[in-house]
Amino acid sequence: MSMLEDVLVLNANFEPLNICGMHRAIGMLVCNKASMVLNGRGVIKTAKNAYPRPSVIRLNYMIKRPRPQVKLTRREVFRRDNYTCQYCGRRTSDLTIDHVIPRRLGGQHEWNNVVTACSYCNHKKGGRIPQEANMTLKHQPYEPPASLQYIFAHHLNQYDEWEPFVNGW
Repeated sequence: MSMLEDVLVLNANFEPLNICGMHRAIGMLVCNKASMVLNGRGVIKTAKNAYPRPSVIRLNYMIKRPRPQVKLTRREVFRRDNYTCQYCGRRTSDLTIDHVIPRRLGGQHEWNNVVTACSYCNHKKGGRIPQEANMTLKHQPYEPPASLQYIFAHHLNQYDEWEPFVNGW
């Protein structure tokens, strides 16, 4: 039994909000801030009580929040590009971030200007645009959708019981 397990937190209208740890989820259940929707993991026994180990909890009150956006991070760029060099198409663990239009030439650090590149292709391209280096992109860079399916997709592989709650939105 691990307290490091993730718990899906739903809004009062069953919209997925975020993911928290087991410890935080049990705290919200005990304080009546949330109710359990799905258990399936057994119980945690203390000297006096037994608490369910939730997989999905629902807040007892509605939270208004702005629509989520996918943050521009190395991890998200690698995920968007499927851990593949966008110049040669190789899947390797030696990936870097490349600015299609280099920053020194006025390129911005934005979704539509960054791609993953293996160290060989990044070095070959240097501080030039792809046309100057006789290189072409396999896929044009884009901002990934901020849908719940995209945001929570990497957790669905580990917690398949969350799928009806995430894909239902």
